[in-house]
Amino acid sequence: MDGCITFLGTGTSQGVPMIGCNCHVCKSADSKDNRLRSSALIDYKGFRILIDCGPDFRQQMLREGVQDVDALLLTHQHKDHTGGMDDIRAFNYFREAAFPIYAETRVQESVKREYAYAFYEIKYPGVPDFNLITIDEEPFTITKTSDNGEKIELEITPIRIMHYKLPILGFRIGNLAYITDGSYIPENQFRKLENLDILVINAIRHEPHLSHFSLPQALEMIDRIGARRNYLTHLSHQIGTHEELSRELPGNVLAAYDTLKVYF
Repeated sequence: MDGCITFLGTGTSQGVPMIGCNCHVCKSADSKDNRLRSSALIDYKGFRILIDCGPDFRQQMLREGVQDVDALLLTHQHKDHTGGMDDIRAFNYFREAAFPIYAETRVQESVKREYAYAFYEIKYPGVPDFNLITIDEEPFTITKTSDNGEKIELEITPIRIMHYKLPILGFRIGNLAYITDGSYIPENQFRKLENLDILVINAIRHEPHLSHFSLPQALEMIDRIGARRNYLTHLSHQIGTHEELSRELPGNVLAAYDTLKVYF
């Protein structure tokens, strides 16, 4: 096995349980029904890559015992995917360097507004230090020096996804693709999703949704893409409990849950 994906969070923007909700999912005693905001950590060929950094980032890092990460990839600028970035300053402190964040230009502009204090010319001591690196739909390479002093590289392929009318990105790393908050995949992007071992894709609920794949739509995408193993993420309380959802899924599709590790 070359890599591992850890599901740091598998919930929607409000998480599960949702504040003020008394439904059977939000009141479930099953730990698999506690869904923090969606994020993933991918260990692959000597690299540790974080996808999205939501409001639960600190809790997720402490829970998993993560000491450092090589880079952050941002799918888009919504708060449930960027709301934990202030806590990146812990990585700044230990590595004594700016932290690399790969994002599209429009996402960077949002980060600069949300975290304006991190970009002041004269910075307050201890604020996070972000190294924003511009990406688009073209493949890009992350480079680092390994523990034995060797230069190693990792190619990442962005996948254009539509989140209602907002263009966002999914990412392919090796034979794993991670898609969240999608409601439509442009036709010319499916070639990037060929010959996958693992596909992670969002499925917010059974009923149609304006800006997210419903469960039937996600299953349709899974059938078309044809990955060997498939995992559903960005699950709301409306989709049911983990146990209920698992019972209705085909054999090659599993409902992801927080802390799940999948090797590929």
